[in-house]
Amino acid sequence: MLKMMGRLCFAHKTALAPMVRVGTLPMRLLALDYGADIVYCEELIDIKMAQCERVVNDVLETVDFVAPDERVMFRTCSKEKGRVVFQMGTADPERALVVAKLVENDVAAVDVNMGCPKEYSTKGGMGSALLSDPEKIEAILSTLVNGISKPVTCKIRILPTLEDTVNLVKRIEKTGVAAIAVHGRMKEERPRHPVHCDYIQAVAESVSIPVIANGGSSDIVKTFEDIEKFRAAAGASSVMLARAAMWNPSIFRQQGALSVEEVMEDYIRYAVRYDNNPFNTKYCLCQMLRDRVESPFGKRLHAAQTNEEICEVFGMTDFYNKTKAELEARKAALQTNGDQTETRILFTFTVFMLVSVFPRRDYPPQITPKMYLLEWSRKEKLDQPVYETEQRTQDRAFQSTVIIDNKKYRSALWEKSKKFAEQAAAIVCLRTLGLPEGRIGEEHSGLVNKRKRDDKKCAALDDSDLCRQPFI
Repeated sequence: MLKMMGRLCFAHKTALAPMVRVGTLPMRLLALDYGADIVYCEELIDIKMAQCERVVNDVLETVDFVAPDERVMFRTCSKEKGRVVFQMGTADPERALVVAKLVENDVAAVDVNMGCPKEYSTKGGMGSALLSDPEKIEAILSTLVNGISKPVTCKIRILPTLEDTVNLVKRIEKTGVAAIAVHGRMKEERPRHPVHCDYIQAVAESVSIPVIANGGSSDIVKTFEDIEKFRAAAGASSVMLARAAMWNPSIFRQQGALSVEEVMEDYIRYAVRYDNNPFNTKYCLCQMLRDRVESPFGKRLHAAQTNEEICEVFGMTDFYNKTKAELEARKAALQTNGDQTETRILFTFTVFMLVSVFPRRDYPPQITPKMYLLEWSRKEKLDQPVYETEQRTQDRAFQSTVIIDNKKYRSALWEKSKKFAEQAAAIVCLRTLGLPEGRIGEEHSGLVNKRKRDDKKCAALDDSDLCRQPFI
């Protein structure tokens, strides 16, 4: 009985559905502000989360789950603590339990994704791939239910027949889960296909736990009033919204939706306040713009590379500067008080930029962006740049982050070479700082003195790369 006290209830609720790249902290907080009862984070893969460290971020007033490469995989705060559901992608009961135990004190519930049909989710037997393995479903859910103190739920898609779908949810109910979310489409179907409300209704009638209807954004849900229509049509206890909420999260407002322009500004305030990845910020804003993304305004937004530049597009530069100053002041106060010895402070305003394959031919043989960045740091009497590079397992590609003056800069794209990945990171830093990077035809800056070349010797070598100095 004590275990049940204060547990999140899934009956008669509206929820923000888990959406990759959308369900990050700013969107979740915005949905709660507008009236959502429950918010799900984006699906996070158990293998990556199991490597994370839980870090209290006193500057942002958040709890961060940080990967070995210093990426924040999951960020949450006290405002959503009793209403955020952590969704994981998993195909292994024990690994799922490790992750659930890691996050259980900072979330309201843990959900297992059993419905996503995309390859990044089905790879390794996760997502909708689990639907064909009910024994593994039972093992994962039973392990979680018995292993953590918070409610456990799952999200599925319907099976090809009504009978198979009902049989599966009955098996799921026996594991002790608190609720089941049902996307009313089969794993082969897409949003253009109609949602099968009759399947969701049959599921709701066959189990005693709350059933959360999902998949009505295209067919049914256009306004707040439509949420109840979808719930009634599906015979479900609750409703979960994905695309309708992604396009305009104020659909949760009982008083009626706000204009997309107002919603985007509200979203930006949270994105800046919680130091959100700027490419994630831009992605979510572009989803709200929808068919206007190719308009002049949309193109200005698409060209923005940082949260500061995004704020410029929206005329919110004063807000950005004020918020950044407040956070920097809080960081300085914490360092002055010596609190950094107790907690790590993750606040670097990481800058991302779409710098693709390093264009070596655009630079003189002896000159590289890394050389320019190194010389600039020496000139400014800063510590020399530090490069952190990771390699992606699936294609062996590299991505590098350069750290300089307590800020991080990274290309959002991956390179085939570790050296090129480092050069791409240096380019992001130089362009963000408005510094020359050494391209051919660029006005000479004096930062790097080009080494003298023996032109005759180079000519004799017939333009071979032997004349080129190696990258630093």
